[in-house]
Amino acid sequence: MHREKTPHESGYSMPAEWEKHDAVWLAWPHNAKTFPDRVEKVEKVYVQIIGVIHKSDDVNLFVKDDAMKAKVVKLLDEKDISLEKIHFFVFDYADVWFRDYGPIFLLDKTHRKLAMLHWIFNAWGEKYEDLMKDTRVPSIINQKMQLQCFKPGIVLEGGSIDVNGKGTLLTTEQCLLGRNRNPHLSKEEIEQYLKDYFGVSNIIWLKKGIEGDDTDGHVDDIARFVAPGMVLCAYEEDKNDENYPILKENYEILLESRDQDGNSLNIIKLPMPGFVGDEQGRLPASYANFYIGNKVVLVPIFGQENDKPALKIIQQVFPDRRVVGINCTDLVYGLGAIHCITQQQPACK
Repeated sequence: MHREKTPHESGYSMPAEWEKHDAVWLAWPHNAKTFPDRVEKVEKVYVQIIGVIHKSDDVNLFVKDDAMKAKVVKLLDEKDISLEKIHFFVFDYADVWFRDYGPIFLLDKTHRKLAMLHWIFNAWGEKYEDLMKDTRVPSIINQKMQLQCFKPGIVLEGGSIDVNGKGTLLTTEQCLLGRNRNPHLSKEEIEQYLKDYFGVSNIIWLKKGIEGDDTDGHVDDIARFVAPGMVLCAYEEDKNDENYPILKENYEILLESRDQDGNSLNIIKLPMPGFVGDEQGRLPASYANFYIGNKVVLVPIFGQENDKPALKIIQQVFPDRRVVGINCTDLVYGLGAIHCITQQQPACK
């Protein structure tokens, strides 16, 4: 029986997020269960995000139906957003978390060819049955794009991994080794999937994610590559904060970690916003959940004291990009922020 070549064997790998994009993918917010009494507020956040990002990245935007498309066109037009840069996809999707259920794009850098990965999305360990239908989204996209599509056949979300584009991948044990994802696989077997399908050779395992995170520890809230040998690591200075021991342990692991060539990494602390939430509990607010566009970096801020210091640190590591803070207090009520709702499509040329 003929075995299909893996992406790695076929010359594909996942580029770093700061490499050139052709587009960014988003899905317009509509789910009142995700954003109780906040859908309209979150729509305004999306208008702001699109208003900034469309100047450097085309926007591929999912809408549920033609009525929603007409509404979105009106909202964007009112803000003088160039609709030539917005490409609509009409499909009955459940929610906005494109990073986790959408395709992850791969690039064959030698032949400048694009491919996609279609992992299984099980709504973060079958937590939300009504969202599990979004695992179909990559297939819907590929009906139009007609790319080579690799299907590993296991559960994985895009927010659970981060790559430096040179062979190293960051993830967490809490998420990828959780029994609600792939209980039949060992750590070694999961590592082999990561190597085969992302085209990496080196994996750094952090421990846990932040409090309030329903994804079981997605890495895009705690540590992000910002250059091949540089990581911004979320760090809580307040020893009384419940995130303090979690983030301290991850930071110490990174200090001891090496890249794909055996070199130590430059680890830069990124402050946390502190407690964001209400009487019902803590929300997973983190400045690490930023999106790197072609010319801008969109950073979630929360009206907290550490907003400005965090933006300053991120601007220092991206001197050639404009860093823009987007108030995500309403968006994070859905338990995610800017990186969670975006997915980059690498440039082929």
